[in-house]
Amino acid sequence: MESLGVLMLDPMDDYLKQELGRRFQLLRLWDAPPDRHDDFLRANAESIRAVVTGGGSGADAALIDALPGLEIIASYSVGVDRVDLPRCRERGIRVTNTPGVLTDDVADLAVGLAIAALRRIPQADRYLRAGQWKDNGDYPLTTRFSGKRVGIIGLGRIGLAIAKRGEGFDCPVSYYQRRDLAHANYTYYPTVVELARNSDVLVVACSLNEQSRRIVDREVIEALGPRGVLVNIGRGGHVDEPELVSALVDGRLGGAGLDVYADEPDVPEALMALDNVVLAPHMGSGSLETRTAMADLVLGNLEAHVLKKPLLTPVV
Repeated sequence: MESLGVLMLDPMDDYLKQELGRRFQLLRLWDAPPDRHDDFLRANAESIRAVVTGGGSGADAALIDALPGLEIIASYSVGVDRVDLPRCRERGIRVTNTPGVLTDDVADLAVGLAIAALRRIPQADRYLRAGQWKDNGDYPLTTRFSGKRVGIIGLGRIGLAIAKRGEGFDCPVSYYQRRDLAHANYTYYPTVVELARNSDVLVVACSLNEQSRRIVDREVIEALGPRGVLVNIGRGGHVDEPELVSALVDGRLGGAGLDVYADEPDVPEALMALDNVVLAPHMGSGSLETRTAMADLVLGNLEAHVLKKPLLTPVV
């Protein structure tokens, strides 16, 4: 196989890093100090034909324009909202991602966050560890997940997997997206506000684009209400974060289970101080099995590109 100069932006995954180094000519951007990244790119620009990036790093126009020989960007993520897709199309640069293989893990976490928020599992854990069970008696009563009305924004692969899990808990499932899929088992609502008004748990599971940015705004949060729970396993940009914090503080929203944030890894201090929120560090796909499968998709797409075969998971 011909040599392919691959720029990896972040360490991401040990297996992926090892296999990229074994199969290709690997250049590691993090080897250079942050203030020398531009120098590193200039020194290696001619040999870089591929970029491997993650959902958080992406690839903006400045990076793309700094690499005149760039042919393909392989994202170690299903989300490509931080990759400048219009610029890639202009330049004829191919883009791939890693859909499908992370569906089950993300859906599992969505249900886990909903249960944790409703049953207040992290709070009960802290209560026990602080000795309060012994000193103050039983933990206050919580509320069940089973039977709750689950609304899903985006009925794609992950949304459908969440819906199926909801069915297993006898939860009536409804959804919103731009078109009605006429799904026999689930109720469609033509607006997110209507979906929220008819949900006890609202799950964000759509991709992030200009149409879905801040799709959960004040009106949606008010419709979900003081007994409702918001679960976000999509992207932080889906939610008006200041309004979410305000609603949680004021009690206008009952609770939240969050895996993603507007400015990762920075999480608002106000969120971390709240006791009606369960927080996870963007770990939806974070299992050994899934991360290995994601890495294999990145490697497979790069090899397909070199061999001039159809890409496994093309975006552009």
